[in-house]
Amino acid sequence: MNALADLILPEGVEGQAYADGQALAEALALQVAEALRVAVSERGRALLVVSGGRSPVPFFECLARQELPWAKVQVSLADERWVPPSHADSNEALVRRHLLQGLAAPATMLGLYHPAENLEEAARLAEQSLAALPTIDVLVLGMGDDGHTASLFPQSPLLVEALSPTCPRSVLPMQAPTEPRQRLTQTLPPLTAARLSLLAIQDTTKLATLNRVLQPGPATDMPIRAFLQAPLQIHWCP
Repeated sequence: MNALADLILPEGVEGQAYADGQALAEALALQVAEALRVAVSERGRALLVVSGGRSPVPFFECLARQELPWAKVQVSLADERWVPPSHADSNEALVRRHLLQGLAAPATMLGLYHPAENLEEAARLAEQSLAALPTIDVLVLGMGDDGHTASLFPQSPLLVEALSPTCPRSVLPMQAPTEPRQRLTQTLPPLTAARLSLLAIQDTTKLATLNRVLQPGPATDMPIRAFLQAPLQIHWCP
């Protein structure tokens, strides 16, 4: 499997391939910026939800150079490691460092981390902080080699609940297979309600993972499967 065009995508799922990571980042930034402009024009504000990790950094930096009404844009996270923003593993810190800079500095960041006695309490506090947010306008996800997205990891104790279309919780505690293990994730209902959902992946290894995801099987084995049921655009480069 060496090209996105070789994959048979479900109805409602679109794919776009790029020559390299920079081309992907620039195209993704242009699309996201335009969607945010439309949201601000139609609803007076926009909500962008992103994932962390190293892969989105070029996209964040391209998006930060886009001219749009950033003061009316809220930025939040699909998931977070349960570490304070001062920690090197913090997704919030990554987004602040690479996205909320330059033209994008006026945007409002709403993180998921809250100090608490335990992870469950932290999830409840995060849920409360997101309660007043509108529907997500743009969601940008990534995907791990195990088929996880956000912090929806296979074998995590609360995964079945988190992937339920009727999950009553918007944020749940999750256990990752790698350090730091304690994570927080938004659940399926708020994420799949996004007006525009984008999945950005790079290299042939991730393409092979996507090919496995597209095979029949439960979403609990490869959680990104749950997002193939909603309109989704996949952006890929070798």
